[in-house]
Amino acid sequence: MMILESLLEIWRLSGIFNLTLGNILMFGIGIGLIYLGIRYKMEPLLLVPIGLGAILANIPLAGIADPEEIGGVLGIFVKYLISLEIVPTLIFMGIGAMTDFGPLLADPKTFLLGAAAQVGIFLALLGAMFLGFVPTEAASIGIIGGADGPTTIYVTSILAPHILGATAVAAYSYMALVPIIQPPVIKALTTKKERMIRMKQLRNVSKKEKMIFPIIVIIVAGMLVPKAIPLIGMLMVG
Repeated sequence: MMILESLLEIWRLSGIFNLTLGNILMFGIGIGLIYLGIRYKMEPLLLVPIGLGAILANIPLAGIADPEEIGGVLGIFVKYLISLEIVPTLIFMGIGAMTDFGPLLADPKTFLLGAAAQVGIFLALLGAMFLGFVPTEAASIGIIGGADGPTTIYVTSILAPHILGATAVAAYSYMALVPIIQPPVIKALTTKKERMIRMKQLRNVSKKEKMIFPIIVIIVAGMLVPKAIPLIGMLMVG
């Protein structure tokens, strides 16, 4: 009898016994993201970690996503590095290091292309509010419309930390799927002749301009929207 009870207890503590439909669904999503990242090279640096994280976080009773559990490394990462806004700002510094603002400085009109991304933010915001999300949640979801992962994490960690995981996965998955979304849209809106145009930088941008630009951006952004400085400032530092 004791052996049988022990076996039953082991069974009750197994992942299989505690597996839910939601866990299985997330396993499928995780495997799908990993497959897309490896097989089709669709942003593998984003999709593979997201897919693995989805699988790890949904293993029943593992507690890897719980910061209070022993071995809850993912939960600790979220609690101390994302919720405290450390990781998003470091990501922005990395983005800044990889970004060449030369073409932008050579042709300032291209600022308008960046402004167009705000349309997606407001559409996502209004859509979320229409679906019944409260304003803080809707604002966090809205940032996804700008295809901006780090900003989504940053804003959500402040406004609606309880949906941080969902918004982060949605934002980065959306970013990774851009190579699939863009081609049909581009083909629908442009001619073949237009797509054959090779864009060239209008003029050479001096080092002095590249040094002055981030300083001006930090000062102007800081004066207008001080709360944006952690992200904008680190972007310019990079």
